Amino acid sequence: MSRPALQVLSTPQERTLEAARQVALVVGASFFVALCARITIPLPFTPVPLTVQNFGVLLVGLLLGSRRGFAAMILYLAEGAMGMPVFSPSSLGLFGLAQIMGPTGGYLLAYPFVAGLAGLIFERGTKTFARAAVAGLLAEMVLFAGGLTWLYVATHSLAKAAYLGLYWFLAAEVLKVMSAAGIAVRWERASSGQASSGQASSIQR
Repeated sequence: MSRPALQVLSTPQERTLEAARQVALVVGASFFVALCARITIPLPFTPVPLTVQNFGVLLVGLLLGSRRGFAAMILYLAEGAMGMPVFSPSSLGLFGLAQIMGPTGGYLLAYPFVAGLAGLIFERGTKTFARAAVAGLLAEMVLFAGGLTWLYVATHSLAKAAYLGLYWFLAAEVLKVMSAAGIAVRWERASSGQASSGQASSIQR
């Protein structure tokens, strides 16, 4: 379809509907991560829980892309800062802004960058499982860099920070990355197939 034809079809009503759809995707993504945050296993030896929360962050970044993924996680943090129960339950009884400033604050504050980086890498090039997995692994490095730096500032010990926020989570994080990558690639293939079918139907008409 030519550029002028697209401009003719892009009416104010269509642009409004598309804007509303984009907002709904961002809001829905923030709620999806909040839902993932409810699946949590507290660990008695660390204030950092084992949670599906960051799996949700990775998946949001891979599915929505860098900009919308980043925006969704900024909204997610804003919801949490306002006291909405969107974060994983704190073993210290923290919530809202206090939880963001607590032991897990480094992970939480890294979420927009985690989703943004995962989306940026995945959306640039062929959307294969390998690209999605690499995107997820690099994004996880950003996540743990933020979380461990925060814990290091609190404990003044790199060894203590790694004990509290790294060693116990490595195996689970690999599973989360692989799962998010697999879902993202399948979703992309399904979406591409539907788009191709829609274009073929339009041509036949």
